[in-house]
Amino acid sequence: MVVDVQQLAEYRYRAVREVLGGSPIGEVAVRYGTSRQTLHNWRRRFEQEGLPGLLDRSRRPRNSPTRLSAEVEAEICELRRQHPRWGARRISHELATRGEESAPSRATVHRVLFRNGLVRPQEQQHPRQYRRWQREAPMHLWQMDLVGGVPLADGRECKMVTGIDDHSRFVVIASVVAVPSARAVCSAFTAAMRRYGVPFEVLTDNGKQFTGRHTRPQPVEVLFERICRENGITQRLTKPRSPTTTGKIERFHRTLREEFLDHVAPFESLAAAQDAVDGWVNAYNHQRPHQALNMATPISLFRPHAARDRGADHPEQIAGDTQLAVDVVEPPVLPPQGTAIEFEVRVPPRGEITLVSNRQQVGIHQALAGRTLTVWANQRSVHYLLDGHLVTTSPSRLRPEDIAYLTMRYGARPAGPEPAPSALPRTGSGTAMLAAGEPVEVDRKVQRDGLVCLAGGRYQGGFALAGRTITLRLNGHLMHAIADNALMGTWPCPIPAERLGEIRGARTATSPLPPPPLPTGAIRAQRKVHASGRFMINGQFIKLGPRHAGKIVTVVIEDTHFRILHGEDELAVRPRKNLKPITRLYVKGMGTQAERQASRDDKRSRKS
Repeated sequence: MVVDVQQLAEYRYRAVREVLGGSPIGEVAVRYGTSRQTLHNWRRRFEQEGLPGLLDRSRRPRNSPTRLSAEVEAEICELRRQHPRWGARRISHELATRGEESAPSRATVHRVLFRNGLVRPQEQQHPRQYRRWQREAPMHLWQMDLVGGVPLADGRECKMVTGIDDHSRFVVIASVVAVPSARAVCSAFTAAMRRYGVPFEVLTDNGKQFTGRHTRPQPVEVLFERICRENGITQRLTKPRSPTTTGKIERFHRTLREEFLDHVAPFESLAAAQDAVDGWVNAYNHQRPHQALNMATPISLFRPHAARDRGADHPEQIAGDTQLAVDVVEPPVLPPQGTAIEFEVRVPPRGEITLVSNRQQVGIHQALAGRTLTVWANQRSVHYLLDGHLVTTSPSRLRPEDIAYLTMRYGARPAGPEPAPSALPRTGSGTAMLAAGEPVEVDRKVQRDGLVCLAGGRYQGGFALAGRTITLRLNGHLMHAIADNALMGTWPCPIPAERLGEIRGARTATSPLPPPPLPTGAIRAQRKVHASGRFMINGQFIKLGPRHAGKIVTVVIEDTHFRILHGEDELAVRPRKNLKPITRLYVKGMGTQAERQASRDDKRSRKS
């Protein structure tokens, strides 16, 4: 709608003239469809400037301190011309890294590019939404695939074996091969593991180089699957025709083509192609910021397992060490024979941790699935700790070559002092070695009925310890229960001395037997008075009278008497008829076995 400026000024002039003629300003504002304040402003501007004062004025501010300078705008345009694939976010990041005091935001850079015709407007697209996922730490998962498009001067087109770390987007494999055979793929895979360490998992598609599950007439195990099995790597396969599952490696292939392969001339040889690819991958890992990493470089988040052996604690040190590893592949530094090692493992969903296939594994409670445990291991004991607290200890079946394997796979480091007593020493056949009369200790939880499970049997542990974890010390003759560093009870040992080494979780006793706890006074129990006015304790009926029915009373159990209290009031004192141990200390509510027995006895007494 076009508004005539002169007519608008005359319209406002008529309103001002009525106000100057004495008409009420509120009535005039209503008739002309404006407010009192606006009409006041028209009158003031008319009195100061005349009729030109009633024209519309520019609302542009007199100064714009945050306006982008012409120099920065020119620099943005120049960066776009030099790098046509850089978007607004990348240009904003580059300006920030160059030391600009107030680097423009991504939206500001986009407006500059649009204003100067360096980007063209595109129709808004709404692609299909996929659920994104990412491993929580580096070396947990590698994605691998094959990609073509590497030209040679003799007319051949080679392929590349590629691999990328799921967490950091660090390219771990970029090997040019003449023929994408299974052996070439496995050679590139094993070379990457020697360089960076062994990953926990590998994700691939269903190509014949990676799996033989679709081989006909029957499935077979290919070389890649065997390497994963022997190194304890969990191999994961995508669903057929589901390339989005390996989206990170597919997106890397797109970047590889757009930034490198589409702009190179045919290479003279396979070695020349590999050198060029290595140079581009080095820049990708160390210099190119990644938008999915919040503009960080992949090397800043990647932690190769082998880097721990070199003592690298900072990204700069790791970057230097990894750059050296690209040129010279060094074998992992193995600890001296007999030295304990420490490393971290993540508890799988099923709760079973396998350190060495068919030799060293342990079951962890599934409540700890996903948590990271610290493993202390030598050739006698393997301790599993969570945040410095011991979870479990298992006898070690590791050999010196297994220690070297764990060092390569997990980046193990020399361990400190042993965090818990050692497991029982074993012979070559795995049988525990115990001297005559040597005691062993084992931790067990007391069940609600006061029993503990030990070597396939159930034995008395004490009602007072129900729900607690105690230490049982066995020497073939006696079994002692220890809780809170105090001796809680002693029983005849139910397990022969020759079977002590078979107990799960048994370890050598290193501390002397503690003394019993100091006396803490009389035992107290709770009971609910029945409608008949009676309750039972220790197989003995105590009658208080119907007026106390429904009350929860406290029974103080002394050597020869029961004292019955309700709050601070003492209701009665009754002699004890037997000295059997008290097995139930707390009220469990109406309908308990004792109350039902009391009700039946009460009915019998009334009939008689």
